[in-house]
Amino acid sequence: MLSISSLAVFGLALLSQASATILQNGQVRLTSFLNTQVDQSAYSFTRYLASASEISYQGRWDSKFVSWWSAPGIKFAYTGQTVAITFGELTSPGVLIGFRIGGLDWQFTNVTAGATHLLVNPSTPGSSQTGPVNPWTFELRVTNWAFGVQIDSVHVAAGEKLIKLPDLSRRIEVIGDSLAAGMYTSYEGLSSWAYGLGAGLGNTDYSITAYPGICAADQDCWGNPRGQVHQWFYTSDTSYRASVAYGDNPEPWDFSKRPAADIVVINIGTNDQNSANNVSAPVYADALTKIIQGVHGKWPNAQVIVMSLWLGFYQSGNSYFPNAPQGFVREVQDMVRMFNSDQYLDNPVVYDGVTKKSSQTGKKTNPFVHLFDTSGIMQHNDIGPQWHPTDVGAIKVASHLQQFIKITFGWELQATGPEVFHETLYWNDEPGY
Repeated sequence: MLSISSLAVFGLALLSQASATILQNGQVRLTSFLNTQVDQSAYSFTRYLASASEISYQGRWDSKFVSWWSAPGIKFAYTGQTVAITFGELTSPGVLIGFRIGGLDWQFTNVTAGATHLLVNPSTPGSSQTGPVNPWTFELRVTNWAFGVQIDSVHVAAGEKLIKLPDLSRRIEVIGDSLAAGMYTSYEGLSSWAYGLGAGLGNTDYSITAYPGICAADQDCWGNPRGQVHQWFYTSDTSYRASVAYGDNPEPWDFSKRPAADIVVINIGTNDQNSANNVSAPVYADALTKIIQGVHGKWPNAQVIVMSLWLGFYQSGNSYFPNAPQGFVREVQDMVRMFNSDQYLDNPVVYDGVTKKSSQTGKKTNPFVHLFDTSGIMQHNDIGPQWHPTDVGAIKVASHLQQFIKITFGWELQATGPEVFHETLYWNDEPGY
């Protein structure tokens, strides 16, 4: 979501991403990002090209191995105590990545186009341990929603190797805008509720197809030339970076590249309801309907969760209240009822990004659309000055969604203790204040 007041700080947000500065309540947060760039010629590596089958790509990456949308990543297992990555020339300047080995905490570094970064070496904390994660696993995620990396090659120590990790047993897709992308949270994609949902469930692969300012409706919203009803079917997002790379001809997303999602969470419409974008309720409802029909066409067995919208709070006298209306409430409720009606389930319709058509399965479809009511989850201090969830707000949304998924679909929470959100460990050691 972008509001008019948000646009004034939009340029500052982009600048702060490039320099990896975190402004916490207007003050610069002290950070200690690692300096990992090295001279590749000084090392003896075993090299794997970006196309190596041992590398598993998470989220959306194009045919040139360039990342898009929010929190895309790679993962693999490896032998030895060394991992380095050479980033291609299409890597955004100074983009911040998070990386981790095994179940240890996230570490962060800024990476450079055309450079090799030594991310794991024998002195990396924990790298000498031999278990319980064996062989070692490595995961990288791009934190900045506006920027991306291009993988040129991955290196391990001479004589060592990469090992492909199997897909996890569960898979979630999140479709959204800035609220899901992590805009204004500390580590953006890696502090978003969408990431917290996927990672916090445990034993779940996740992809976050979300970008700030985008509408559900297929029109320009806050500089995004297309809406999710169109862009979800493509590899790249709606950024300026994408327009430079592809112009008006982006790569279609090959849905066969990844296993089908089991659950798709949709949180979009906040930009549509903003009067600056002039999207009518019927146009929004039609776009959201097509997005769900598109999901059902690509992944017929996926369950869809539609989140109600939240639009912040206002103070009235001596208390706070949610802004009213909260955004397309009736339209969302009516649409969920429509999808679960016998009339629709007897003759479901799918959408391919261009046209609607009958799914022609020859049998009745079971109900697959669910409403997640966000009312009461966040309070006024869970929304930052730029109208987006704080880190705590994102954690609350993710936690409630996890419980909703557990109750609705019987998914057990399988996270076992490794860090999900970074730099949320704070406490009071002074009992006598």
